Amino acid sequence: MELNADFDKRATSHLADAEYVPSPMAGVDRRMLDRLGDEVARATTIVRYAPGSDFSPHVHTGGEEFLVMSGVFEDEHGAFPAGSYIRNPPESSHKPGSKPGCEIFVKLWQFDMADRTHVRVDTNKAPWFDIDTNGGGGGQAQGLFADAHEDVRMERRAAGADIPLNADGGLEVLVTAGGFEESGETFSAESWLRLPKGAKTTAKAGADGVTFWIKRGHLSKPPQAPQT
Repeated sequence: MELNADFDKRATSHLADAEYVPSPMAGVDRRMLDRLGDEVARATTIVRYAPGSDFSPHVHTGGEEFLVMSGVFEDEHGAFPAGSYIRNPPESSHKPGSKPGCEIFVKLWQFDMADRTHVRVDTNKAPWFDIDTNGGGGGQAQGLFADAHEDVRMERRAAGADIPLNADGGLEVLVTAGGFEESGETFSAESWLRLPKGAKTTAKAGADGVTFWIKRGHLSKPPQAPQT
């Protein structure tokens, strides 16, 4: 399956237009954002767990990165409330589920295969630091993960602030609160934007400001479907 599989093009998705499809496990549905591959795929997805649902134990051969957007995500490593950022590296395993239900933004098969670093950040408690936004009116960020391949952060801007989006190595944005305008398109909570390598644009924060997850640099090389 291919969805938004031309990484040389801008891609977007909005909650108002969302279509959820059932996963192989009852009570777990998926809103697919981009995908290369079949059930084993390089994929970016919003996954919705109904209360009391779970997945069978499994190994993440290609790694898994996710942000809990609502509810509480649970596995044998703990209970992770909304705002939790998790990286389970290649060859890690778990049995995920959610007693109260939850929604997560998840990326699969997008790791350096040599990475073995587990990351768990509660963005509700992590400190914010001021950032230079190159004339964008100021902003704040939380560092979530960075290596030679990518930089992952939470960022926020005040109402009306310009948000330079310089995608030297490609970038992705997921709005978690508030919203912004970009290229004549309105982005609100759960809106997703992907820009190709070399793209440059400026977004403008909405009347309530905006908070968003952002990943930069990971599209420097053309993405490939998993080789399994």
